[in-house]
Amino acid sequence: MKGRSLVSTLLIALLGAMAGLFIYTRFFDRKVVVNQSAYEKQAVAESTKFVSLEGQGNPDLTFAAENTVHAVVHVKVKAKVDYDYNNPIYEFFYGQRGSGQREVQGYGSGVIISPDGFIVTNNHVIDEADEVEVTLNDKRTFTASIVGRDPGTDIALLKIKADNLPFIKFGNSDNVKLGEWVLAVGNPFNLTSTVTAGIISAKGRNIGMLNSNYSVESYLQTDAALNPGNSGGALVNTQGELIGITSAILSPSGAYAGNSFAVPTSIVAKVVSDLKQYGEVQRGVLGVEISDVNSEIADKENLSEVKGVYIQSVNSDGGAAVAGLAKGDIIMSINGEDVAASSELKEKINRFKPGDKVKVGYLHKGKQQTADVVLRNVDGGTGIVAPGSASAMIFGVNVSPVSKDVCEQYNINSGVMITSVSDGPFKSLGLGRGTILISINGQKVNSAADMKKASGGEKNLTSIEGFTSDGTYFKYLLKR
Repeated sequence: MKGRSLVSTLLIALLGAMAGLFIYTRFFDRKVVVNQSAYEKQAVAESTKFVSLEGQGNPDLTFAAENTVHAVVHVKVKAKVDYDYNNPIYEFFYGQRGSGQREVQGYGSGVIISPDGFIVTNNHVIDEADEVEVTLNDKRTFTASIVGRDPGTDIALLKIKADNLPFIKFGNSDNVKLGEWVLAVGNPFNLTSTVTAGIISAKGRNIGMLNSNYSVESYLQTDAALNPGNSGGALVNTQGELIGITSAILSPSGAYAGNSFAVPTSIVAKVVSDLKQYGEVQRGVLGVEISDVNSEIADKENLSEVKGVYIQSVNSDGGAAVAGLAKGDIIMSINGEDVAASSELKEKINRFKPGDKVKVGYLHKGKQQTADVVLRNVDGGTGIVAPGSASAMIFGVNVSPVSKDVCEQYNINSGVMITSVSDGPFKSLGLGRGTILISINGQKVNSAADMKKASGGEKNLTSIEGFTSDGTYFKYLLKR
């Protein structure tokens, strides 16, 4: 009896527990169960959504890679450089220093842009090269000729004798957007082409790499990994179109550190076209010295935004002066397209040739104005510039022709003014920006081409005559 009673008691307890659980679930826990179900549904939805976004954030880059690697080449250069060596004992007896030549080598990358063998690379890759050798991705090697080069944009054009080559078509760098996926394709160590990926980090970057009064820096910035030797390689979009020529990295160590820069095709295409047609870039210039608008200028001019290009000075006989622009004016647009910074202005003007007319929108004493400006060439005219006569760095300086006003001021008939200075004999002599040169080796000069001719292609420098920036006359007699 006791056993039956115990079993009955357990059954009743079990039935009671089940009834209690049913009642709790039915009347008290319904809300909790419903909420948990909704949460689970939301979690599933979010999970599905996350997967979808992940798929969009990592596009298939194989098409772009496969269609570009074979058109990127390894560029190897050889050059002979002069050097002096100092032996005090030898000098004591013979009064002479020793000198000689040694061969140096360098390398970089290049991009085939046509099936008949035209190749784009950086000017700094082939600068001063005596020989240029190109190795294709299929290991074939060719000797390349230099069609032309442009230090102002750091772009050079090579040509090899070959046909039916793989090449990369030009894309439109103007349409590139921040965050867009890109590939950097280079051949830095002659290991066949190498591909890295990244996004567009910024546009219109000016990093001060090119030391020239007529330089044009408006780089595409990317975080695609680049290292020395990638210079001259391709930056392509996901369609496999060329949107830039990789040129520089910004790094404290000299190795990749997340900031890489490429010359956009909006600049490259113009340079390549000019070098093919004329052998020299036909660069139109406004005839102004400029800087970015800063907060101080914006406040002074009552600007609603800190953007635009401030005119620091105007060449008296330049296109801008003739059209009525003056010092203190602020350029806001070119042909109706806004310009927020000097790099943008230079990039837009770089698309035109001497003699072309552009519509400049600007502020003059707070009032909006427009003017049609006829662009000049680097020598002050509107005609085509012959190869070798454009302003370029010589003896470590860039120069531009002096204006009529300067000629009258110094009572001279011609001359050039130093516009920028880097290492070289002029810097060693303390001749800085603003120095006026009237003769080299006893020959009158009015352009960089005149300076090269007078010095035998920078091989001989025996005398320099001119005026320092404060108006002091000088004449240096040099011994080589």
